Amino acid sequence: MPHPLPQLEKLFLTDGGLETDLLFNHGIELPGFSAIMLLRTDQGRAALDSYFRGYLEFSRRIGLGFVLESASWRAGADWAPQLGVTPAELDRLSARSVEMLKALRREYETPATPVVVSGCIGPRGDGYDPGRIMSRQEAEDYHLRQAAALAAAGPDLLTAMTLTNVNEAIGIARAAEKVGLPVVISFTVETDGRLPTGDRLGAAIQTVDQASAGYPAYFMINCAHPSHFEEALAKGGSWTRRIRGLRANASKCSHAELDAMTDLDAGNPSELGEDYRRLLGLMPHLTVLGGCCGTDQRHIEAIAEACLELA
Repeated sequence: MPHPLPQLEKLFLTDGGLETDLLFNHGIELPGFSAIMLLRTDQGRAALDSYFRGYLEFSRRIGLGFVLESASWRAGADWAPQLGVTPAELDRLSARSVEMLKALRREYETPATPVVVSGCIGPRGDGYDPGRIMSRQEAEDYHLRQAAALAAAGPDLLTAMTLTNVNEAIGIARAAEKVGLPVVISFTVETDGRLPTGDRLGAAIQTVDQASAGYPAYFMINCAHPSHFEEALAKGGSWTRRIRGLRANASKCSHAELDAMTDLDAGNPSELGEDYRRLLGLMPHLTVLGGCCGTDQRHIEAIAEACLELA
């Protein structure tokens, strides 16, 4: 591996909710809720550049490493018709999203503040609703295309976020192995701590590990508030040690409630920081801390300030 995964050794930060931040806080239109489309224009690229620089400057200032996540969460081939582009163009944009982050790494990385570049893969369908469940093979075949496009640009790893079901996670893990990159699997959960399919989080992680010979570098939870999954983690067993990162929502609302909202619920950054501090006390092996829907740099700074002394 050309660039190892130092986030497995010490605390790293990652960003907040890219799409919700740009859309609601900066008034930037995102057709299909897809940030990848910003790479098609100078103005869009400048917005992404400014977004990532803010986080990198903060993480360097406080002496923590950072995981840069590419803006390719919604760039799978099925989204091309809705976005008005071809699948081939989405492939090119996926590669470009990684290349952008590698350029930022060259500028910001120091020996004390390493920067990891991750190629982001999102679910084939909606991040809240599993919809039609693919077979494991179908999921591998579908996601292999974007995995290969991202891999061609040379990221350190792939991260699949907001996954709602086990089969898709297994397919992505197998696709990542085919392209020769480590992979992180990040599930979302409902207010009861279970996947949208009803599967228990621990069972889902164990099933993915069994079906992929433990291929994922680690697992994460994203797009849910800590109050939705803290109890499941507290009651969990050895499987919880496979979870190394959190990207929580700012809001305590359910996915259904968030889907119906027209305004952003940014929650309380300080309270979210304390939630993370409590979870880090429960799970000291957590090493990647960031945010998801409704979070922005304020939330990540509050999380870092609350958790830094526990690192």
